[in-house]
Amino acid sequence: MKNFCIVLVFLSIIMVTVAVYLNAPKPSYEYLRIHVRANSNSEKDQSIKMEIKDLLVDYLTPYIAKCDNKSEAIVTLNAQKPNLERLIDAYLLKNGFNYTSCVEIDNEEFPLRVYEGVTLEEGFYDAVIVNLGKAEGDNWWCVVYPPLCFYGEETDIKYKSKLKEIIDAFFS
Repeated sequence: MKNFCIVLVFLSIIMVTVAVYLNAPKPSYEYLRIHVRANSNSEKDQSIKMEIKDLLVDYLTPYIAKCDNKSEAIVTLNAQKPNLERLIDAYLLKNGFNYTSCVEIDNEEFPLRVYEGVTLEEGFYDAVIVNLGKAEGDNWWCVVYPPLCFYGEETDIKYKSKLKEIIDAFFS
């Protein structure tokens, strides 16, 4: 009976540990990603997806350049959502597409990705999701903050490292 109780206690501990692990919040990374989903995989829809991507990068770069952290980037992008949808929808209409866009900020899963020496682990990331039409086609994604895919000569983008700031402060 004593052995049975010990086994029962260990099983309870294991079950509680598994339950806590499964209900744990998704990891939060200091990256804000962007995800543009094409209406379909037709050549036309895939082409417009890339044009929309360029449109978004051009439009958002000056706004993102002013952000000092991910939270500021999220606030800025939330404020720009209606403008982004109007901009994208006008571009789609001008180019003869009969569908619209939907822009949202959400937390979703991304695979492992390497951007010019920066490795982003597989996992859940906050992301600006841009759905074009039915959003059933292949997609394009990158990082909005810090701006790993948002380059431009006109912007003054500064990369900050909290760890470096702490180390510099320690040795000062």
